Amino acid sequence: MDRKTLSLDAAEVKFASDRHGFFSGYASKFGGVDSYGDTVFPGAFANTLKDRKRPVQMRWRHWGDIIGKWTSMKEDEHGLYVEGELTPGHSQAGDVYASLKHGAISGLSIGFRPVKSIENSTGGRDLHEIDLVEISIVESPADLGAQVGAVKSAIEEAESLKEIEALLRDAGGFSRADACALVARIKSLGQSDSAPEKKASFAQLLALNAAVATLS
Repeated sequence: MDRKTLSLDAAEVKFASDRHGFFSGYASKFGGVDSYGDTVFPGAFANTLKDRKRPVQMRWRHWGDIIGKWTSMKEDEHGLYVEGELTPGHSQAGDVYASLKHGAISGLSIGFRPVKSIENSTGGRDLHEIDLVEISIVESPADLGAQVGAVKSAIEEAESLKEIEALLRDAGGFSRADACALVARIKSLGQSDSAPEKKASFAQLLALNAAVATLS
């Protein structure tokens, strides 16, 4: 599953003055080229919003608790506009709401699978149709260890090397080039000698990277 984060300022998050826990903003915006060279086009969410058979989840940092529900989602001329309610009495939801109001988090992030996309001249993709799975409220982990822990917690959810590449970029902080290079290395190790001592697990490679980064 791919993930894209919109900063708190760009998300234009607003709070309902008369309803505690309610807020609105943009989970994704159209037209701009993001750090991966991707562009989301108008209409990208239309089919998934119309045909979705299960609710789009509101999560904390993609792999955390479900902390509320999205009460409204629609495309407008700017992007995917959402309104949501954080669950009353949920301790994590209460903390998230306080951080949202304080502006102490990164923003909103969509979890999706691309349905119709075209490679573009920037090395990214023009996304014309998206299968929207969840929209998370996210923060940047305080340290590299937290980043690696977040990636490891999602390993078992990954169903392909493509998803692992996305995890490395979005949760692990890798550049697109570094993520592609590491995935290629993992693939080559899997195709090499089958002796256990010559194989490296994804978790081991992440731990090695964390150790090197900590020393640098």
